Amino acid sequence: MKIFITGTAGFIGFHLAKLLLDNGCEVHGYDGITDYYDINLKYKRHEMLEDYSNFSKNIGMLEDEKKLFQDIKSFKPDVIVHLAAQAGVRYSLENPRAYIESNIVGTFNIMEAARENNIKHLLMASTSSVYGANTEMPFSESDTTQTPLTIYAATKKANESMSHSYSHLYNIPTTMFRFFTVYGPWGRPDMALFKFTKGIIDGTPIDIYNNGDMYRDFTYVEDLVQAIYKLIDVIPGKQKHRLENDSLSPVAPHRIVNIGNSDKIRLLDFIEAIEEELNKKAIRNYLPMQEGDVPATWADADLLFRLTKFKPNTSYKQGVKNFVNWYRDYFSV
Repeated sequence: MKIFITGTAGFIGFHLAKLLLDNGCEVHGYDGITDYYDINLKYKRHEMLEDYSNFSKNIGMLEDEKKLFQDIKSFKPDVIVHLAAQAGVRYSLENPRAYIESNIVGTFNIMEAARENNIKHLLMASTSSVYGANTEMPFSESDTTQTPLTIYAATKKANESMSHSYSHLYNIPTTMFRFFTVYGPWGRPDMALFKFTKGIIDGTPIDIYNNGDMYRDFTYVEDLVQAIYKLIDVIPGKQKHRLENDSLSPVAPHRIVNIGNSDKIRLLDFIEAIEEELNKKAIRNYLPMQEGDVPATWADADLLFRLTKFKPNTSYKQGVKNFVNWYRDYFSV
């Protein structure tokens, strides 16, 4: 199978590409290598993927319509997995325009390319942030998503709506997945686990928002990409019958799927797991809730299991251990 992945130099895209390559797929990556965070980490991820003979890549921005279209046309993929985006809830407060350009314009270009190239299955990343101000948990795909709290969440909600319209108009089988707090080796430096680990090792204070009264459905990256891998073959509209409580649209081959660990972990317990692995206490800087943030997330991932028979199951303590081991090795600390 030929799979075109956007964001292969990114955290999740790298892990997904590696899994697909290990399973014999031909993978072509497309990434802008933007300087949102350390580009050396991105180059290193691509360098590792280049060890595979069944991997190829191109460097380009999603907004570069001509380059993107030509790359997809030349590769002739069966499937597109669109993971590239301007990420980060907090950064969206500082630079909202970047989210419009990458997440709205860039995603539109991907959808247009999928339409023109008769893609068998288009899979795209959304986020648990679309649940916004919802308080009833666990979050289910059928819950309302009318209260996004950041421009990042709003762009991802827009992607879900945009993709549904294209799926309906042009019969493009599309799966959107809502990720819940992904973490693990090769993670982004702006993510909590990375910042907490660095701060504890360096002996610098770590910022803990809402005075630590936060809960997250931490999802280990290898579980997440395994779920995506299995969803590639679950093409909306191809099933003989609709599952009970399925998010499959009644008017399009379009489905939304939560990917989470289905467990609500207290942030302070997560920090304690890092401290235990490092055998060192954090210097804690407790702060009020940041604008646009939410106190808790928790996924109902039952649909994922019923579609794929797969359930993310890496415990947060094991995931933290794996990350700390990678961090120490990568930075030689």
